Amino acid sequence: MSSKLKIYNTLTRTKELFEPIDPGNVRMYVCGPTVYDFAHIGNARPLIVFDVLYRLLRHLYGEAHVKYVRNITDVDDKINARAAERGISIRELTEETNKVFQADVRALGCLEPDVQPRATEHIAQMIAIIERLIASGHAYAADGHVLFDVPSMPAYGKLSRRSLEDMRAGARVDVAPYKHGDMDFVLWKPSASHEPGWESPWGFGRPGWHIECSAMSWKHLGETFDIHGGGIDLVFPHHENEIAQSCCAFDRDVMANYWMHNGFLQVEGEKMSKSLGNFVTIHDLLHTNKFGGRKWPGEVLRLAMLRTHYRQPIDWTVKALEEAEANLLAWHDHADFDSITESNEVPATIVNALYEDLNTAETISWIHSLNKTGQMSALKSALRFLGLLNSEVFSRATIQFDPLHDVTQDNRNKIDGWIEARLAARAEKNWAESDRIRDELAAMGVVLKDNKDGTTTWEIRRENTR
Repeated sequence: MSSKLKIYNTLTRTKELFEPIDPGNVRMYVCGPTVYDFAHIGNARPLIVFDVLYRLLRHLYGEAHVKYVRNITDVDDKINARAAERGISIRELTEETNKVFQADVRALGCLEPDVQPRATEHIAQMIAIIERLIASGHAYAADGHVLFDVPSMPAYGKLSRRSLEDMRAGARVDVAPYKHGDMDFVLWKPSASHEPGWESPWGFGRPGWHIECSAMSWKHLGETFDIHGGGIDLVFPHHENEIAQSCCAFDRDVMANYWMHNGFLQVEGEKMSKSLGNFVTIHDLLHTNKFGGRKWPGEVLRLAMLRTHYRQPIDWTVKALEEAEANLLAWHDHADFDSITESNEVPATIVNALYEDLNTAETISWIHSLNKTGQMSALKSALRFLGLLNSEVFSRATIQFDPLHDVTQDNRNKIDGWIEARLAARAEKNWAESDRIRDELAAMGVVLKDNKDGTTTWEIRRENTR
């Protein structure tokens, strides 16, 4: 079976035709959360991106022939520190945080992966890989630690395309006396009595971060698999170190044939950070008024992500969310939308756009076209396929105005979004759509005033607010 799917491979820096090792068993691994705190909106991007890829692979090869693994890191120094800070057990912290994470991901419309392995359940596999590395001369034990000997792997740096000298110059390296080389990284380290730990050939201790993913991918996908994904920030050192561990342990040239990475996310034009006060979590967006003064439905967050190609940087703004919501409202705004039967086939235009390195931006353009031409059955099928037809119901009829004030901020944002949709319709000379939006807003007491400069203002008719 010849694939039509093309994906950009970070390993080769080229867009390649996807050819799975075994079309009957397509395998994908994506780095999941470290469950010490709520996932921020930047973490949501790979969740959504690789969920779309998972859906596409299942469409191409069949649901029974695709295996998607997304791990849960539940042993980490950040977890230890946060549990101590809150005065609770590590298990209590990780269970609580993972429960919120799973709910957040469901709200984003993501399918559940086939396997969500926990790091703490794969200690035996980690120890086995470390023993292999020591036996083959790629790792060494020193002072209760085990470290990977970076110079022992000539190909180290092939994913990030950095020389050892460049990496050494740009890295903040631990100059511990037990290290043979300054770039050597930890595979196993000793644990104090109050820290989580397991018995090992090197004493009571716990794994380093990188070895966890090598062990979990090996356990569930094998020594070599098809796709490994994650954010661009993981290319170095995490994914570089995964490759080193797995290739050297199993004497392979590659760990995964295709490496995919989504681009960075910033918030309102700035890097997201707690010090700038713009650090926002998925949970914040779904359940609080922290961003834009209101809560946002999961489908809105998902569409806002998909409107930008996954490899491009994205600016997370209130305006982008308002535009995404306006799009969803426009697509749902048909009297019989809920009763329309979905097409059994996903529109070819949607699938073909995704075949081109997950070009979700193009799929959104095609969805607009389906809506404009009244292909409602195909529209519903496309929205379902992209994970945009889940729990939320979008309808202008649900607007409720506060009788004591003009409108709530939430409704103000929605009205502005509909006005943008009307202006877009006017620009396309779609007068029927423009008039329909105007009339429906008027029925709810919103009076539009078109200005000579092409802008539109609005006000609430007095009798609707008494």
